[in-house]
Amino acid sequence: MTLSLDQARTLIAATRNKGREMGLKPLSVVVLDAGGHVLAFEREDGAAPGRFAIAQGKAYGAVMLGMAGRAQMARAEAQAYFMAAVNGVYGGQVVPVPGGVLLRQNGAVIGAIGVTGDSSDNDADAALAGAHAAGLDAEA
Repeated sequence: MTLSLDQARTLIAATRNKGREMGLKPLSVVVLDAGGHVLAFEREDGAAPGRFAIAQGKAYGAVMLGMAGRAQMARAEAQAYFMAAVNGVYGGQVVPVPGGVLLRQNGAVIGAIGVTGDSSDNDADAALAGAHAAGLDAEA
């Protein structure tokens, strides 16, 4: 199973809807495929222009490590040297905080969604809602 562009658009729309429902600050949302390639991205009006790199970094870390943002943050807190080394390997592209949500189907990683704009925990909650709306298994 691979993610389609239509699924990516559904993920983004549902994530943005949840963000508005929760009263979050303007969000930026990216969906990556299992190879870490961008399928789709949207930045809401009023979101800072640099948010793409943060959203992408959250999702990229999740898909490349097979580890969601909350698990990455826990790993960074427990073994900072490991996450620093990982970030070196991936050219500084990993942002190990909540908001990078791993997407699975039948146990296999099929991609990730990265959300930024509000608190990291709120970003993750919005992303989870998006994943569930798209009918995908997700780990925050």
